[in-house]
Amino acid sequence: MPIEYLVLVCMTFVLGGIFKGATGVGAPLVAIPTMAILVDVPYAVAVFLIPNIISNAWQTWQFRRHRPEGHFAWKLAIPGTIGAGIGTLALAKFSGAALMNAVAILILLFVVFRLRNPKWSLSWPTANWLAVPVGALGGFFQGSTGLSAPVALTFMSSVNLRHEEFIFSMSLFFFMMTLVQIPAQIVLGILNWERVAYGAAAVVPLLLGMFLGGVLGKKLPKSAFDMAIIAILTLLALRLLASNFFA
Repeated sequence: MPIEYLVLVCMTFVLGGIFKGATGVGAPLVAIPTMAILVDVPYAVAVFLIPNIISNAWQTWQFRRHRPEGHFAWKLAIPGTIGAGIGTLALAKFSGAALMNAVAILILLFVVFRLRNPKWSLSWPTANWLAVPVGALGGFFQGSTGLSAPVALTFMSSVNLRHEEFIFSMSLFFFMMTLVQIPAQIVLGILNWERVAYGAAAVVPLLLGMFLGGVLGKKLPKSAFDMAIIAILTLLALRLLASNFFA
């Protein structure tokens, strides 16, 4: 990978880490679409696996005392592992262009939904019932595109959880899916030693960003981060669509 690409990817991991540290989500939303523009979707998803499992293991442990009521977090996470396994098969079989278009369209749908429904929320019984299918669908997109946020984050943002409960649930969801993705990608030949090495190197800027995000998150309103995420997602989705259209 050219040095200018490495610098850009490093910067996106720092930025993604800032969002992750402040809100519990955001690292793959920034890093994977950017890498997919520079290389391809399977490469980007594989590189992100190592920083993904480390960062989410850290936050799952950090917020372990803030589990939501009942088994809500596990209802989301366990079906997510099944969906991630199926999605990884799709990652190996479908073209990178098709997957990038899917990522872009899902991101735009997510942005439109958030802008049109900023105060929409689910009742707790409904959220518990929906956790299983949402987890499975989110897992599928995590495995096939590296991004489950258009499904999972839309759902989670509509559930009335405390900030700590939100971070624990999302971190457990991402961690469990990555446990499935790593062996599946090794078997399918997607994850190799080169991509593991790049992923291990990416842990450093990601954790740096998470530290900064944790500090900033205590001083700035969460709404400011939400709007920044929406703006970045919109630009990246349009860039992905444009890169395929003009390819």
